[in-house]
Amino acid sequence: MRAAAFFDLDRTLISRSSSLALAGTFRRRGLIGRRDLARAGIAQLVFARFGAGQSRVGQTADRAMSVLRGLPVTLMREIAAEAWEPVLKPLVYREALDLAEDHGARGERVYIASAALQEVVEEISSRLGFDGVIASRAEVRDGAYTGRLERRLYGQAKADALVELAIAEGIELSGSTAYSDSYSDVPLLEAVGHPVVVNPDRALRRRADDAGWPSLRFATMAFPR
Repeated sequence: MRAAAFFDLDRTLISRSSSLALAGTFRRRGLIGRRDLARAGIAQLVFARFGAGQSRVGQTADRAMSVLRGLPVTLMREIAAEAWEPVLKPLVYREALDLAEDHGARGERVYIASAALQEVVEEISSRLGFDGVIASRAEVRDGAYTGRLERRLYGQAKADALVELAIAEGIELSGSTAYSDSYSDVPLLEAVGHPVVVNPDRALRRRADDAGWPSLRFATMAFPR
């Protein structure tokens, strides 16, 4: 068995919410209106200031899935690929990539563990050369989204998915590392032997102080515009 490293995506590996960052691309495609775009901007400000609570995340996820109802999965992958260069790539933290490279150099596999939609997370993981992802999975029927989530990786559900992956891939979690900014990821952080908080929200900062977890500050963009 070998160790691995797990990076939360939003505000850990990248500086913003990936789903909200894609709102502009959806607007240009005519898939959402101006009002939806404004709501996405407000949500981003709230998330950045206070973190993402269970009810707020659930509401945002439900709203996002209703927008995707009937959208072909292939189109979602196309949108994620289209948005990589102008939208998502400039959000990647240099510090996160350096740490990922260090873990890889030690022979550890590197994963993204995110509540974001699987198709989006897979695009980012592939572009950055990571080994895989665990992410939220939407229900699909006849190649299109039904508007419902099949699996939402939030809180304990993300930690459970981590354990499932570890069993399947022969990963030793006691020697593994996880990075996150959000208190909602405490179960994920507690599932590994080396939890690290990154740009933590207020609740996670308190938890990290109590537990003696190391805290890092990411601020440098790996691919500045």
